[in-house]
Amino acid sequence: MGIAVHQRRLMAALILLGSAVAHAKEEAPGLPALGAASDQASVVGVSSGGYMASQLAVAWPERFSGVGMLAAGPWGCAQGALSLALNQCMMTRRGLPSLDELEQRRERYLSLDQVGSQDALSQLRAFVWHGDADETVSPALGDLLAQQWQGWLESPEEQLRYVQRANTGHGWPVAMPKDAPIDPQSLGDCRNGGGSHVLACGEDVAGEMMAWLYPERETNASEGELLAFDQSDFAAKGFADTGYVFVPEACEAGGCPVTVALHGCQMNAEAIDDTFVRYSGLNRWAAEHGQVVLYPQAESSMANPQACWDWWGFAESTWQINPLHDTRDGTQTQALMAMLDHLQSATANKAATAE
Repeated sequence: MGIAVHQRRLMAALILLGSAVAHAKEEAPGLPALGAASDQASVVGVSSGGYMASQLAVAWPERFSGVGMLAAGPWGCAQGALSLALNQCMMTRRGLPSLDELEQRRERYLSLDQVGSQDALSQLRAFVWHGDADETVSPALGDLLAQQWQGWLESPEEQLRYVQRANTGHGWPVAMPKDAPIDPQSLGDCRNGGGSHVLACGEDVAGEMMAWLYPERETNASEGELLAFDQSDFAAKGFADTGYVFVPEACEAGGCPVTVALHGCQMNAEAIDDTFVRYSGLNRWAAEHGQVVLYPQAESSMANPQACWDWWGFAESTWQINPLHDTRDGTQTQALMAMLDHLQSATANKAATAE
């Protein structure tokens, strides 16, 4: 049996994500092994997802070609302390974080092989976006994030794009299709994040970001499906039961790069249904260019009531003096990278049937 036939059968067995997200949680199959490209992967995210995107990129820069960070502050900002996360990495009541201090943190990790090499980090393309009316994560922190990456990249004028959007609040701007079956009241305007933090600004930030991260990417237009999958194979503290993956038809036979897309706090499917995973704009770009988009999902808990990604250390063991959430050893980092590994792998059955 050929790879394409096997893939079609695999896709037929998956549950197409519809409006009934809760129902999908009970029936979703495992994450498919797509034989995705092992190079040209990217990781993008908003708010806590932006913080986590930078953690993944710094921990494993050799595994990515680009990173996109929206409405977030500098890597390592919380330093394992919730009090710093709240008071210096969202608001700045304790003043701005010191980039020199954060760089010492990264260099300490580097000496212990807990993050990737400076050489690999310097080769990434980076996209930083922040709204100047953001009242959740101070725009000054976006400035520091851009400054931090400017210091890491080999040619920042060619590798870094920093977008400061006027009169825009906290969230992920979208250009919503006119025929989208969604209540406009569930979205915020450009200044107000609303209940979803998906901002109906008429701005396709996903397309702008992906065009920057993949500047010479050819069009390979096809239809695609947004599929639910069981995250239990990658269980980690703070992970929900179900994740989502967008697979264009052109990628079913393998060979497409992967983008890991990380929602922000209060933006998981449990909170806002499929608003982010379906309408972020990433799927439209991915269908046009042949890209797999992985949407892992966090869940709310007593330790993490807003379903944020772990950028301050809540998912780590309480006995650790210094939680390793922002290293290769981080609990959520390891699980997210395992998802990427799985998408980039080919099953034994595929290998056998291709002969």
